Order: sequence, then C-alpha cells, then structure tokens
Amino acid sequence: MTRRIMMVLCCTAALTAPAARAADAPAFALASAQGAAISLDSLRGKVVLVDFWASWCVPCLKSFPWLDEMQAKYGAKGLQVVGVNVDKTAAEAERFLKRVPHAFTILYDPSGDSAKTYGVKAMPSSYLIDRRGALILDHGGFRDTDKETLEAAILAALESK
Repeated sequence: MTRRIMMVLCCTAALTAPAARAADAPAFALASAQGAAISLDSLRGKVVLVDFWASWCVPCLKSFPWLDEMQAKYGAKGLQVVGVNVDKTAAEAERFLKRVPHAFTILYDPSGDSAKTYGVKAMPSSYLIDRRGALILDHGGFRDTDKETLEAAILAALESK
C-alpha cells in the first residue's frame, strides 16, 4: 500500500464510522431541476459525492465553489458530485443557486426522506460512495481545513478499481 493511500485511510477513518465503510449507500431517486428523476443506481460505476444542502446553510456558500472545483477537476476521471437540496420548496433553493454558481447535478428532496435515510445531522453533509455503491466516507459541515482530507479521499476512491 502506498504511503498516500495509507494516509488517506487514516484520515478517512477519523471521518467515517467503521460500519459505514463497508455498507451499501442508501438508494434514492430524486427529481432534478429539469424534472427527470435521477437514481443513485444510475450512477453506479462512478465515484459519487452526495452533498446534502439547504438554502439557509451558511457553510454551503463555501462548500459549493469547492464542490464545483472537484467536479471540474475529477469529472473526467469518474467523479459525479450530486447536491441534494432539502428545502421545502424549489423556489428557496433556486434563490440560493442564482447567487452561487455551480456546474454539478442538483436534486430536490423537499420531504427530507433521503436526508433521514442517510442520517444527516449537519448542513452541509457529504457522503462519498465508491464505484460499487459502498458508502466509504461521511462528513458533516464544511471547513476550509477539511478540503485536503476530503480531496485525498476522493482521489483514493478514484484510483481504486
């Protein structure tokens, strides 16, 4: 095992509950801005970063540019960033999205059912899912100091087959 992967695994272990690493990520099928439903199953084969967010979430203003950067940087290597909005109405989300540029997929969960299934406790909350559909990392909140560790986890997931 390379030193970099060992370091990532060490850092990832601090962010992820041991049981969560081997478990399949909870399934979802949610509407996109274009109205078509997108399911987690349809993304199998990609590394998926699911980010739950809300229009009132102040840290989300910082996480969106970083999520966009990750999608641009690693999309061609197999990363798919999916932002799941949990506002009660799409209008609330749309006001936020007009202020904060993004190029990654946005889905809507006004009932909050998928957020409950994932056990979201903070906004934003991110879940990294490997190519086989296993949940390999969960992370609550967003701080600039987390970027390096999160990006390393994304890279490790992209490098593993």
